[in-house]
Amino acid sequence: MCRHLGWLGAPRAVSALMLDPPYGLLVQSYAPRRQKHGLVNADGWGVGFYPPDIGEGAPPCRWRSAAPLWADASFASVAPALRSECVVAAVRSASIGMPIEPTASAPFTDGSWLLSHNGLVDRAVLPLSAHAESTVDSALLAALIFDRGLDRLGETVTEVAARDPGARLNILAANRCEMVATTWGDTLSVLRTGDGVALASEPYDDDPRWEDLPDRHLVHTDGTAVQLTALKGPA
Repeated sequence: MCRHLGWLGAPRAVSALMLDPPYGLLVQSYAPRRQKHGLVNADGWGVGFYPPDIGEGAPPCRWRSAAPLWADASFASVAPALRSECVVAAVRSASIGMPIEPTASAPFTDGSWLLSHNGLVDRAVLPLSAHAESTVDSALLAALIFDRGLDRLGETVTEVAARDPGARLNILAANRCEMVATTWGDTLSVLRTGDGVALASEPYDDDPRWEDLPDRHLVHTDGTAVQLTALKGPA
């Protein structure tokens, strides 16, 4: 399990999304408010972003760690200087038997997209892939999604759920132009502001504009409009 967030819109400091909010990922790493599975998220963290001053085709930058987010003073000192119009970040609670290592922490990437998985899936239903960054279920799932393409995200999620009916498959992925997500077994909320859209496992503040999204849906945004599509799958 984990908590994740994504931002698409006007450039914002990474610290303003992860560290500064009263209930941001920093607080969610030790005291999440809406987490259904697990109590803390101390088994690593990661953030990926696209700096405004790098070329459009350049891969995203990432910073990942196997340590708790609250223990990384170096990141806290640098995060205010990191700004991006597109950010994906997560804190991790490792499933039993899964390794705790930086490469196991989201976001994962194919060089274009950033992707986080909040949930759990039986690795036996996922194909092995040379592109997977780790042996954890989330990395294998990310590799499958990248191989099939983000335009087939809803289809991929429903097919994996059919193979593992107990899977929890909240996906959050973004590139410079769009952000997509699924709700399948856990919470996701959306915040539409005047300069962009945030998606998060749980609201990072008490802004009344936060909306809880329904389960088993595909979410798409270009940073302004938000579209929801129901996903069909096993009961």
